[in-house]
Amino acid sequence: MTEDHRPNADDVSSKPRKGIYVLPNLFTLAALFGGFYAIVMAMNNRFDQAAIGVFCAMVLDSLDGRVARMTNTQSAFGEQMDSLADMVSFGAAPALIAYEWSLRGLGRWGWIAAFVYCACAALRLARFNVNTAVVDKRYFQGLPSPAAAALVAGFLWLMTETDVAPETMAWPMFGLCLFSGLTMVTNVPFYSFKDVQMKKSVPFAAIVLIALIIAVINIHPPTVLFSLFVIYGLSGYVVYGWRRAKGLQASVISTSTDEPDEQGLHK
Repeated sequence: MTEDHRPNADDVSSKPRKGIYVLPNLFTLAALFGGFYAIVMAMNNRFDQAAIGVFCAMVLDSLDGRVARMTNTQSAFGEQMDSLADMVSFGAAPALIAYEWSLRGLGRWGWIAAFVYCACAALRLARFNVNTAVVDKRYFQGLPSPAAAALVAGFLWLMTETDVAPETMAWPMFGLCLFSGLTMVTNVPFYSFKDVQMKKSVPFAAIVLIALIIAVINIHPPTVLFSLFVIYGLSGYVVYGWRRAKGLQASVISTSTDEPDEQGLHK
């Protein structure tokens, strides 16, 4: 290359450099830390703290997207970062916690259940990324991975708080891992709460209701949180059955795709 064709250093430095938005990614990193913390606590047989780590990750994960939209800092990097963090916090962490707590005693069946859950979480997140443009925003296609993680961690937390021996809960945990894992990859619709607008004014009664919910959760967090997510985990099947019975469309896919290689993912 001759000197005339070499790029000028001043020209290169004057081009705007691509960066990442700090605020939403801080929430994502904090959620990732919650999942990592949960794994470390499970390795040290502190399963109550492991469950709390998963729930903290869930709260932080629900905030990063809203913060990005409210501050207009959405980015492709943030989306990918969020998916990778979700895989750790809501895929690998609950599976490993469940295995260390009780599934280990089942031998081969135990790690199969843990792996099925982990694999389904990965498939759920991959399908979510592919189907973003075609799914009705009001619903999730299949149980969202944070809710699935809350079912597993919530059950473990509740049993730990009530001093139930882990070995007696091996098969119930086996069934719960399969249920939550396989529900993630179904087409059952689950309400997403994405149409709840944080910027709009709400009736005074709504604030009172939120205060009551917080008060009820504080009565006994393991029991209340696990009960809430059991209801949510079953709600999708209720909605699916009701739509089928009424002859309504049960799928949450709002538009079709022109990509032949992905048609099977949108059914």
